[in-house]
Amino acid sequence: MTLFDRLLIRNYIKAYIYCLISILSLYIVVDLFTHIDDFAEHHSGLNAILKHIGSYYGVMMAQYFDRLCEVIALMAGAFTVAWMQRHNELMPLLYAGMRTQRVVMPVLVAACGMLSLSVINQEFVIPHIANFLMNDRDDPNGMKVLIVRGAYEPNGIHIEGRIASRQGMLVHDDDPRNPGFVVVIPESLAGYLVKLDAQEARYIPRGDGKLSGGWLLTGVNPPELTDWSRPDVLQMIDPGKYFLHTQEVDFDMVTRSQNWYQFASTRRLQHELSKPESTRLAAMAVLFHMRLTRPLLGVILVMMGISVILRDQNRNVFVSTAMCLGLCALFFAAQFTCKNLGESDYLSPALAAWLPVLFFGPFCLALFDAVHT
Repeated sequence: MTLFDRLLIRNYIKAYIYCLISILSLYIVVDLFTHIDDFAEHHSGLNAILKHIGSYYGVMMAQYFDRLCEVIALMAGAFTVAWMQRHNELMPLLYAGMRTQRVVMPVLVAACGMLSLSVINQEFVIPHIANFLMNDRDDPNGMKVLIVRGAYEPNGIHIEGRIASRQGMLVHDDDPRNPGFVVVIPESLAGYLVKLDAQEARYIPRGDGKLSGGWLLTGVNPPELTDWSRPDVLQMIDPGKYFLHTQEVDFDMVTRSQNWYQFASTRRLQHELSKPESTRLAAMAVLFHMRLTRPLLGVILVMMGISVILRDQNRNVFVSTAMCLGLCALFFAAQFTCKNLGESDYLSPALAAWLPVLFFGPFCLALFDAVHT
C-alpha cells in the first residue's frame, strides 16, 4: 500500500462520515417535523418530549442506516474521486504510467469495508432491537394492545389468543367471559384431543427455573385433566393453573406483525423457510436471496458511480455527482421492481434477487473497463 493509497482511504472515510451524518440528519429532521404530533401528544413537558424523541431516533438510526448504507457508500466514493480530479491529483499518477483503475482501487476497497458495516448492522444489531423498531412513535414503551395470532409448536400443539400486552408479556381478553388463550393438544401427545381455555397466559422466558420457557396459564377450563402423563409438555400446578412448555412459540411469535421478517437475521429467515407452516413464503424467500446478493450489489453500485465520474474527467464535479444519483435511482428502481415481481410470484425468489446482479454486473464491468487510462 502506497502513501497515495492511504491518502485515498483516509479521504474516503472522511467523506463517508460527512455523508453519513448529513443524510441521516436530514432523514431524521424530515421525519421528525412530519410526525411531531405523535411525540408531543402524550407528554406535557419539553424534557419529556426531547427524551422521547432521542430514545426513538436513537433506536431507529440502525434502520435508517440499513436503508441508506449503499447510497452513502456511493456518495462518499463519488465525492472522493471527484475532488481528486478537481485538485488535479489524478493526472500526475496517469503520466507516471499508473492505470486509472489501480488509482481508485483503494476507494473500492474502503467502500467494501464500509458496506460490511451494513451486513453487521443487518445481522446483529437490527435483530437485537427488532421489538423497539416495531413500536409506533406514540408508543415507545410498547403499551398498546397487540393482536395475537395462532401458531403451531413442532410437536403439533396449536396456540392462539385474543389480545396481548408487551408489559409482562400477557395474553388475555377484555371480556372475562371469553377465553383469552386457547391451547389444543393433538391426540399424538395426549391419546385424545385436549382443549384448554385459559382466561390469561403469561409467557416466561427460558431461564434457570423449572417453570420457564413456556406459558403460565391461569383460569383454565377444564381445571384438571384425568390420566395426564406428559408433564414435560403440560404441567399442572394447581386446579385451573397449568404451565405449558414450548420450544418455539414464544410471546414474540404470537404477537409479531406481518413484516416481522424484515428485521430478522438471514439465519432466522432460513430457519423459518424450512418450516412447512410458514406464511408469506414468497416475500420471505425473496428477502432471503436479496440478503445474499446485497453486498455484491453494493459493490456494483459504487463501481458504476465511480466509473461515471471517471468517464469524463473534464465534467463539473456537481454534474458528475448528479449523474451518480440518477444512476442510483435507476438501480434501486430496477431492484424494487424485481423484488415486487418475486413477491407476486411472477419471478422465482432466486431470480428476482439475482436478476439485478446479472443485468448490472456485466454493465458495471464494461463501464469500469472503459475508463480512460
